[in-house]
Amino acid sequence: MTTMNTSQEIMATRNGEKQIAYWLLAVCAAIFFMIVLGGVTRLTHSGLSMVEWEPIMGIVPPLNQAEWEATFEKYKQFPEYQLNLGMDLDGFKSIFFLEYVHRVWGRMIGLLFLLPFLYFLVKGHIKKPMMPKMAIMFVLGGLQGVMGWYMVKSGLVNDPQVSQYRLTVHLTAAFIIYAYIFWTAMNLLFTRPKPHVIDARPLQRFAWWVTGLLSVTIISGGFVAGLKAGLAYNTFPLMDGHFIPHNMFALEPWYRNFFDNIAAVQFDHRLLAEISLLLVAALWFVSRRYHLTARARTAFHLLLAMTGVQVILGVATLLLVVPTWLGATHQGGAVVLFTLALNVNHALLTDR
Repeated sequence: MTTMNTSQEIMATRNGEKQIAYWLLAVCAAIFFMIVLGGVTRLTHSGLSMVEWEPIMGIVPPLNQAEWEATFEKYKQFPEYQLNLGMDLDGFKSIFFLEYVHRVWGRMIGLLFLLPFLYFLVKGHIKKPMMPKMAIMFVLGGLQGVMGWYMVKSGLVNDPQVSQYRLTVHLTAAFIIYAYIFWTAMNLLFTRPKPHVIDARPLQRFAWWVTGLLSVTIISGGFVAGLKAGLAYNTFPLMDGHFIPHNMFALEPWYRNFFDNIAAVQFDHRLLAEISLLLVAALWFVSRRYHLTARARTAFHLLLAMTGVQVILGVATLLLVVPTWLGATHQGGAVVLFTLALNVNHALLTDR
C-alpha cells in the first residue's frame, strides 16, 4: 500500500509539473507575439503614438470623438509628429491602435502569468524550490514594462526616434525573460538522465558557444533596428560595391562606430549572421559523430534549417528595403532560431 501511495504521489507530482510547463510555454508564446508586435510598431512608427504611460488606466483607449481629438493634439506636441505632418485623425488612430495593442498585450502577459500561478499555488503544484524562479519571472516582467516606457521616452524629446541603446536593452531583456521561462518549462518536461557512457561535453560546449554567437547576432540586430540601418546599403553581399564599407570607422572614438555608425552596425550584423550560419553548419556536422536520441538529432536538424531560413529572411528584408511584414517575420524568426538553439542545448543535457 505504501509503495502504491508513493507511486501515485510521484505520478501526481509529474502531472502537476507538466501542467506548469505547458502554462509556461503558453507564456513564452505570448512573449513571442509581443516581440513580433514590437517589431511591427517600430516599423510602422507607431511606438511613439501613445505619449503617456498609465499602467492602470492606460488600458482604456479614447472612447469618443472629443477624447480622440484631445489625444491626437497631445501627439502633435511631440517631435514624432514632424515625421507624419499632414496625418489626419484616422491615420493617427491606425498607428495608435498598434501601440495600444502592444501595451495592452504586455498587461495580458502579466495576467497570463499571475492568474495560473495563483491557481497552481493553491492546488499545491508549485513546490517551495520553484518559488524563487517564479518570483524572478514576475520581477523581470515588471521591470521589462518599465524599460519599455524608458525606451519610448527617449523618442519623445528632440529626436523623434528611440535610442538604439534603449531599444537593444529592451529587446535583449525580452529574450532573457523568454529564455529563462522556456528553460524552466523544459526542465519540468524533461528530467536529467543518469550519466551516459558517451562523453558529449565537447559537443555541449560547442553548442553553447554557437548559442552565444546567435545571441550576439540578435543583439546586433537591435542596433540595426534602432538606427534604421536596414534602409541603407540595400545590396548583398557587397555594401556600396565593397565588402567593407569605406565609412566603416567614420566616427571618433573608434568604438562608437559599432553602436552609432549605420555602415558599421549593418556590416557587423551581416558578418555575425554569416559566421553564425557557418558555425551552425559545423555544429551539425560535428553532432553526426555522436549517438544522440531522436529528440536531440531532430533538434540539430531544425536548428540548421532555421538558421538558413533566417539568413534568407534577413537578406530578403535588406534587398526589399525592410517591408513591414518581412521585417516583422525576420524578427519573429530570430525568436524561433533562439528557441531552437536553447532546445539543442537542453536536449544535450537531458537526452544523451
